[in-house]
Amino acid sequence: MKIAVFCGASAGNASIYTAAAEHLGRWLVAYGHTLVYGGGGVGLMGILGRTVLANGGQVIGIMPTNLYARGAALAGLEVQQVPDMAIRKQRMLALAEGCIALPGGPGTLEEITEAFSWARIGDNASPCAFYNVAGYWDPLAQMFDRMVEADFLTAADRRKLCFAAHLTPIAAFMRAYTPPAIRTYPTAGA
Repeated sequence: MKIAVFCGASAGNASIYTAAAEHLGRWLVAYGHTLVYGGGGVGLMGILGRTVLANGGQVIGIMPTNLYARGAALAGLEVQQVPDMAIRKQRMLALAEGCIALPGGPGTLEEITEAFSWARIGDNASPCAFYNVAGYWDPLAQMFDRMVEADFLTAADRRKLCFAAHLTPIAAFMRAYTPPAIRTYPTAGA
């Protein structure tokens, strides 16, 4: 299985984030999954990529040309260069059979929520999961619950998004996943 992982280009301020990236990297290799990620050599991205490679795993890195030119790529990794971030996200989702978000910043949040949003309209058949290290994603899980309460997200679609502190429930979620029903709309103006 090819797993797209979205994560920070920073390592954060707690060793638990680094440990989680290393743990995820070893887990990917142990279960024969290929890492699909942004190709970065810094922050959690670099830790994850190096861990997968050091343990004999497969890595596909996809990076915009401007970031590659600034030296952001993981040393020794043959990175697929693309024109911009929009193309990178499209390429990653086209390859991925599952998506996981480690802790990260606005880019990580944007990428995984876009993947989930695309699932709701039929443009992404891959399950999306938040690796909720030390409760990092708790406020976001609460926000998705609030979306259900306010009728901006159906309860059925909310169940298509996983928040878990451990990889075992994430793996189970991915194995059992079926994409959301494709949304339909009544005739406009009716």
